[in-house]
Amino acid sequence: MFILDSRLQQDCLPIGDFPLCHLLLMNDARYPWFVLVPRREEVTEVFQLDAADQRQLWHETTLLAETLKDTFVADKMNVAALGNVVSQLHMHVIVRKRDDAAWPAPVWGRHPALPYAEEQVRQLKERLRLVLTRDVVFVEEGA
Repeated sequence: MFILDSRLQQDCLPIGDFPLCHLLLMNDARYPWFVLVPRREEVTEVFQLDAADQRQLWHETTLLAETLKDTFVADKMNVAALGNVVSQLHMHVIVRKRDDAAWPAPVWGRHPALPYAEEQVRQLKERLRLVLTRDVVFVEEGA
């Protein structure tokens, strides 16, 4: 049975589900920072997924990155699967702008997280609903 790592539950807000991955929002309002987590048990590396799931993960990652780049007018998209702290396989998809708080350094550990206000999350979800019109089932409010 798939269980989301407790650190991801603690640090992220649920946005919805792609066919393979949970779509999460890192609770740091400094950056539009999303996390995709394949709903597969005990997977820590991409190569542990079967070939179909590997293709689906890449499809969902690139679809999300391209959509976010256009939606948030990114200067650069950071896409990474590190797993040094949270070993459960997850892909970070981060919108970067030259004027963001960490540019040009990585966002990890640069500044303490600045949590989203409820209204900011609501607006962000509404914005995403307009652009992620296929393949995503959004978490309903209060769910």
